[in-house]
Amino acid sequence: MKLGPVELPALAVPRLGLAAFRRRAVVHLAFLLLALATVGLVLTVLIDQKQRAYQRYAQGFRQSLAEIVLQLRHPSGQLALLNPTMSAGGRDGQAPVLLPFSAIDFDDQNKAQRAVEMAGCGLRWPDGASLCAAVGANAYAGGFLYLVGSLESGPLTGRQHGALDLAGVHRARVTLTLRGETQTWIAPFEGAAAVDGTQRGRLTGFVGAGPQLPGKARPVREFRGWLWREGPCAEGSSGPDCPRRTFYSIRLPVEAFQAALFDAAGQRARPVWPPADLDQARVRVELLGPAEPARSAPGASMAAAAADPPASDAARGDGPVLFDSARPGASLAQSLDRIGASLQPGETLRIERQGRQPQTIAERRGPELSERALPWLIHVMRRLPVRGEVLGVGAGTDAAEVRWLTASDEVATPSGRYRLELRGDLRSLDRQLALEARPLAWLAAAMLAAVALAWLMVELGLIRGIAVLTKRAAAVSYNMQDARADQRIGELDVADLRGRDELGILAGSLADALSRVKDGLRREQLRAEREREMWHAVGHEIMSPLQSLMVLHGAPDDASHRYVQRMQQAVKVLYGSAPPSEALASADLHPQALDLVAFCREIAANAHYAGIDGVSFSTALPEPLPVRAEAYALEDAVTHVLRNADRYRPEGTPIALTLEAGEPGVVLLRIHNQGPPIDAAMLETIFEYGVSDTAPQAAGERRGQGLFVARTYLAKMDGSIRAFNVPEGVVFEMSLRRAAA
Repeated sequence: MKLGPVELPALAVPRLGLAAFRRRAVVHLAFLLLALATVGLVLTVLIDQKQRAYQRYAQGFRQSLAEIVLQLRHPSGQLALLNPTMSAGGRDGQAPVLLPFSAIDFDDQNKAQRAVEMAGCGLRWPDGASLCAAVGANAYAGGFLYLVGSLESGPLTGRQHGALDLAGVHRARVTLTLRGETQTWIAPFEGAAAVDGTQRGRLTGFVGAGPQLPGKARPVREFRGWLWREGPCAEGSSGPDCPRRTFYSIRLPVEAFQAALFDAAGQRARPVWPPADLDQARVRVELLGPAEPARSAPGASMAAAAADPPASDAARGDGPVLFDSARPGASLAQSLDRIGASLQPGETLRIERQGRQPQTIAERRGPELSERALPWLIHVMRRLPVRGEVLGVGAGTDAAEVRWLTASDEVATPSGRYRLELRGDLRSLDRQLALEARPLAWLAAAMLAAVALAWLMVELGLIRGIAVLTKRAAAVSYNMQDARADQRIGELDVADLRGRDELGILAGSLADALSRVKDGLRREQLRAEREREMWHAVGHEIMSPLQSLMVLHGAPDDASHRYVQRMQQAVKVLYGSAPPSEALASADLHPQALDLVAFCREIAANAHYAGIDGVSFSTALPEPLPVRAEAYALEDAVTHVLRNADRYRPEGTPIALTLEAGEPGVVLLRIHNQGPPIDAAMLETIFEYGVSDTAPQAAGERRGQGLFVARTYLAKMDGSIRAFNVPEGVVFEMSLRRAAA
């Protein structure tokens, strides 16, 4: 029978001090310092980056305000200040703007052109046309409206003196809508024919829209205008009649403006200038060509094709429209929106007009950041320390407490003083820095992940194994010093730490050594156990006949009684030497012909000598009944079954032995007792070695061996044994082979 491993007691593990884990702590500390150094390096770079960024921003903040002030002190900037609501106009015309100087010298082409270009006044169209509609900053200059512009045009056809039909000449038409009233002027061109492509003439103004002037029409005295055509040919054209740059300058009298200069008595009054409803006025300028195709110049047809004349012009029979200020596509040359475009994210520019009651005329904000930074990175950037002196707010001030930077300046214009206040939000700077620091943050995260991965690999691949091996080796050393080391070696196993590296080789060597120690200990314990079992088996087999001898020689005066007792005592002393299963299996039997009827009668008659009373025998088979068996082995088998039946039968009930014929050549010996039934699951296992319903310590010699002996002996005699339950108890049935007669 194969014996299993012997379970050893658990190994006691000593409590190790900190010194045993010193190197492990050093490795952990090294990785921790490496991670802290990585974080510290990144924070140092971010702090330096923030310090420099704040310093640059603080320096550029005031410089930005200085540049804005410089732009606003220029005539173009002053034009934007004086006209904060100016726009590109619409189909009803353009609102006049207030110039940063008193008037325009409209009679001089160069002066008028320089004044308009310097002030950045006017609208620009994609085809190169332009128009500036403005009033002077000084009300006492006459209250005129100035119209200065340019376009490309072919040769101009002038009006003959006294002609009333204007359909065949080039002319300008001006429409002014002010305070609910609309007034129109028609101004034909009066000048000489082109000489070398250059023309110059005046625009004489008449009240009305044309093209037919009424009889005795007189020009408007205060309406003055000039038109110049000169310069090289337009790109892509040539010849004497090619389109050239045409510049015009018109001074338009506005009665509403002039009436405001005098009081009811005709005396000069102190007017409010510019008029409060100046931005409500609308002025429209149209340049018309000759109506007859034969008289139209080549350049005029080109310009007319590009224009978009309104339906009303065609209804009046006007000629082609060379230019119309109401057409779409115009853009402003200068405005406060362009000035505010230079602001940084988070900056706000506020412009107030100074006076008794300051009035905010414009407020511009910098653009929003197109990308969103990580919230936690913004929080980190905001918490990084930066000293306040870089912001110009004083030494010793923590920049984390400074959230806004402010700077202010003033600009003087002919119409008053303007105060500019620039405000910068440092939180926007932190968000911008967080965007710039995002690659560095990802790099730091990757470095920390690499450090964590390396630590995990070292911890799981090396440190963890060293710690386990250290504890187990300390446990071996601690327990081997005890006097009961063979009992405390336990199930120590380090085979799971084997490997090809240094730690694996060390663990393998220790595992091999421990395996040899444990194998030796198990072999020694198994040898002792086998010896004990062997003597138990031998003693068990000897004790049965000795008990019969004790009954036969039980008289005190019998000389054999003393020797039988000595034999019984010797068996008890020598109890155990080899496993019973192996001893019984290796026993040699020599079956012979045995009369089973006579054998059973003798067993029943002598059963009371073995302490088993009430055994009866009956059979219907003829006598003699020879079977193949060995008498002593069969007697041991039957005695073991009888003892088992005697143990479980109710007191006073008989045990019946009967013989019956079985299969051909087989005789059945049945032993029936009236005890409790056997569990169906146990009917086969009760014949195995060691199976008993009572522990051996509580039952003396009952070690679950008797039925095992019976089955073993019967098998060696070519027989078998089985048990089954019947209504009146339990039956053990032995089958034996008939012997030849």
